[in-house]
Amino acid sequence: MTAALINTIGRRWPFVAAGAALLMLAIAHAFESFGHYPPCELCLKQRDIYWLILPVAVVFYGMTRWRLIGFRLACAILAALFLLEAGVAAYHAGVEWKWWPGPTSCTGAGVRPVTAADMSALLSGAPQHVVQCDVAAWRLLGLSMAGWNALAALVLSLLSALAAWRVAPDPKADYV
Repeated sequence: MTAALINTIGRRWPFVAAGAALLMLAIAHAFESFGHYPPCELCLKQRDIYWLILPVAVVFYGMTRWRLIGFRLACAILAALFLLEAGVAAYHAGVEWKWWPGPTSCTGAGVRPVTAADMSALLSGAPQHVVQCDVAAWRLLGLSMAGWNALAALVLSLLSALAAWRVAPDPKADYV
């Protein structure tokens, strides 16, 4: 890639980041809808971060006439959010590999006695199935969805940091 192409993409990085977050959400929802892989609690936490990244990136892209320091700050914030996503996904992947314990609410570690309210809910037809966070529903090349998500989010974090520190000023912008 030439420096000019990198700068052109980099100046539009918040827009690209929004598209990446949207793509990751679409992939997750496709696995749920078409692959019939219901999300666990940690999967939903990962989606929450992408849902946060999406409007943040769109707002930053709408402010493309910021001073250069504002653009760099926006890309640094996106880098931090993608890094947070990578951390949550890596934590989830580690729970799946049994490297550390996961939340008791979705790993079965929090066994408690059955109450009368639980029995009433069961008899009334309320869904009782909890998707386990420590069981990978799908793997490709040895990595689960959480593992692939961790890698993708880490790459997006690095690209956001690269845009923050390496992109040259746009000569047409109002940078002061």
